[in-house]
Amino acid sequence: MLVAIPALAAAAIVIERGGLLFAGALLILGWICLDELYRMTARAHPAKLVGFVALFALMVAAHYGTRDQVLLIAVAALPASFLLTLVSPAGSIFGITVTLLGVWWVGLALAHAVLLRDLPHGGGILTDVVIGTFVGDSGAYLGGRTFGKRRLAPAVSPNKTVEGLVIGIFCAIVGVWFASLYQPWFPKGDAVLLGVGVAIAAPIGDLFESYVKRQTGVKDSGRLFGAHGGALDRLDAVLFSVVVSYYAWLAILAAK
Repeated sequence: MLVAIPALAAAAIVIERGGLLFAGALLILGWICLDELYRMTARAHPAKLVGFVALFALMVAAHYGTRDQVLLIAVAALPASFLLTLVSPAGSIFGITVTLLGVWWVGLALAHAVLLRDLPHGGGILTDVVIGTFVGDSGAYLGGRTFGKRRLAPAVSPNKTVEGLVIGIFCAIVGVWFASLYQPWFPKGDAVLLGVGVAIAAPIGDLFESYVKRQTGVKDSGRLFGAHGGALDRLDAVLFSVVVSYYAWLAILAAK
């Protein structure tokens, strides 16, 4: 509680302010996430310099440029990783793979968060996404603890259950819909559609990070949030749900 409540309060303030403060805060979080990932996969010798520079460039492009510039940087990260690997004595194809995993998993997701914040009512939508993601995650945890019987993916995350997943999906949709009650500009039908996107993407992101940790043999990605684990442990679901929400909100805006 001592960690989660201040973190959520800080997130709400940063989302509300938006602009350079928001992009800068995400850059810091992304830097920590990349550092956690590259520490977990140190044996692959990723081209960390490329990863961190690409993250910075993605944040700048998302804030000052457009989606086209974001895509350009994401594509340029591949040859940049290759060239740096060529001059590294420990470089390998596995290092390139891990480098790009960080850029595309963490960097692209956070760039989409910046792009989403700059859309009409983007701050409100981001708030809905965060609420839906974490309400769904809490619902999945409590539902799984109470009703869980069938294992969802025992080889990846033994504690996740089918029952928890279903309850978490329901809670995420309700969370987004409930948040929209305080947003008169957000039609409730559209809120349900956005909630469905969040509800489906978030648990996939959670499961993906569990898979990465299982493959690298670690329990938590870090200790930034104390008992909550590292930055990746807290943002794993959001890194997927925010990307889906960006394109969902674009589609909703285009249909109006």
